[in-house]
Amino acid sequence: MHIIDGKKTAAAIRQELKDQVAALTARHGRAPGLAVILVGGDPASQVYVRNKERACEDVGIISKGFRLPEDIPQAQLEDTIMYLNEDPSIDGLLLQLPLPKGLDSQRCLDLISPSKDVDGFHPVNMGRLALGLPCLRSCTPAGIMTLMERHGIDVAGKKAVVIGRSNIVGKPLALMLLQKNATVTVCHSRTRDIAEEVRSADIVLAAVGIPRFVTRDMVKPGAVVIDVGINRTDLGLVGDCDFEGLRDVASAMTPVPGGVGPMTIAQLLVNTLEAYVEHVG
Repeated sequence: MHIIDGKKTAAAIRQELKDQVAALTARHGRAPGLAVILVGGDPASQVYVRNKERACEDVGIISKGFRLPEDIPQAQLEDTIMYLNEDPSIDGLLLQLPLPKGLDSQRCLDLISPSKDVDGFHPVNMGRLALGLPCLRSCTPAGIMTLMERHGIDVAGKKAVVIGRSNIVGKPLALMLLQKNATVTVCHSRTRDIAEEVRSADIVLAAVGIPRFVTRDMVKPGAVVIDVGINRTDLGLVGDCDFEGLRDVASAMTPVPGGVGPMTIAQLLVNTLEAYVEHVG
């Protein structure tokens, strides 16, 4: 089985970005800027934000962190977003989710300027994605598409089964696969026989959030398996797929950790650079 190494692929992308950012910064007189808003002290969110900030620093993107108290009023959070929308030094604006209880996440996401929406969550960017128009794309699905492309996995004409229909991964991933001419089935909690659907797939993309949900009896020999899950268990981090059980079944598979995760941050950097290029002309 070929291990689809997202860590190594993301490192190569970051090196490419470092060279591009240096050249563009010299040409335009300023570096790309990313603002990250973190509300409250959720430990997992703090780790994610630190990783994003380090990645920005590594490639030459200026990262500005805005740590806000957990009890911040909705109106004050919205004012912060609007302020950053108008800041010409900020090209990308990221609101770390989930927000503390009592805050309206969707309203906040709707306020982010679509041209700075480097998470790709704004309805304008989601709509443009659905129409096949240029847009800032959701980081995890876009990272998955890049990962498969760089590992020589052509999805055109293949049957791809996406397990999970979230707005963050499942839905945008299905749209991106369609744009690359895959035949796409999306499975979810109401799908009558998920195992049967998955067994027919040339490419399985699991984003269901259940440890080792996809087992060897669900995957046909030679299928490609993309594991989007990151589940914390007593045995450490595990994916949505039984990696060891699928070793002699799948032709290629992403590990957890070290598969899709690093590509999500790499795509965030790509999106920030794309937004910067649009802003500086």
